[in-house]
Amino acid sequence: MPEPVVLSTGLVAEISEDRWVPGALELTVDGTPQSHVNLRDPGELFFEYVRRIGHVIDLFRTPGAPISALHLGGGAFTLPRYVEATRPGSRQQVIELEPALVALVREAAPLPRRASIRVRHGDAREVLGRLPAGMRGAMDLVVVDVFAGSRTPAHVSSVEFYESIRPLLAADGVVVVNATDGAGQAFTRGQAATLASIFPTVAAIAEPQVLKGRRFGNVVLVASAEDPDLLWLPRLLAGGPHPARMLAGRELSEWMRDARPVGDAEAAPSPAPPRELFDGA
Repeated sequence: MPEPVVLSTGLVAEISEDRWVPGALELTVDGTPQSHVNLRDPGELFFEYVRRIGHVIDLFRTPGAPISALHLGGGAFTLPRYVEATRPGSRQQVIELEPALVALVREAAPLPRRASIRVRHGDAREVLGRLPAGMRGAMDLVVVDVFAGSRTPAHVSSVEFYESIRPLLAADGVVVVNATDGAGQAFTRGQAATLASIFPTVAAIAEPQVLKGRRFGNVVLVASAEDPDLLWLPRLLAGGPHPARMLAGRELSEWMRDARPVGDAEAAPSPAPPRELFDGA
């Protein structure tokens, strides 16, 4: 394995072999697990929330058909590898802040040679503002999974940020957001309200105890600009991981309660996870 690297934030990124899954690697940043990739089978997803996003990728278009996807946050390129494995011929772009992280991942786990995956370096929000005009209205899928260590930075959680994504979407394109939160789910409920102020259809999917704010974890938020029904959404739960619950429509509105859309002026980073969450990781 390559030596760990120090990122521009001062955090240390490291890739190690998974002792239990032959051919699989795990990326950690500042001790927080960030990505898991099975090089022998990129179609196998490990982390719970990544599997939920994988089900969105499976269901929102005709199975196997290539798509155009934009990934904000690179990690170990788990989801771009998954898209290529399950939808060969897809055109994908990845925006990643840390060139050193990309170099580390490429050394330990090179991308498939035939995959059309372009990497753009820089801050996700800044790069969004200078993407080619040809990408407007062309993205079937935008995945937002931006973390600085274990927290989502404030400037990629606001109304203004998501408004910069919407013009990139195809008419029936989908945005998928990985949000992490704990007691009360204030940050994630705010993210749901923010998305709902821009997109007519929003859903939240997670383990029930996480949605209830009883433990820290990941909530996958799905938003669409032009598909008010998303008839494929209920099938997400059938694919697991279990237990799982999905909130949409009235249930989502009740869950958001008094949450309001978050603008740049009041945006804050996601809460830090309890350190014991990753003990022994």
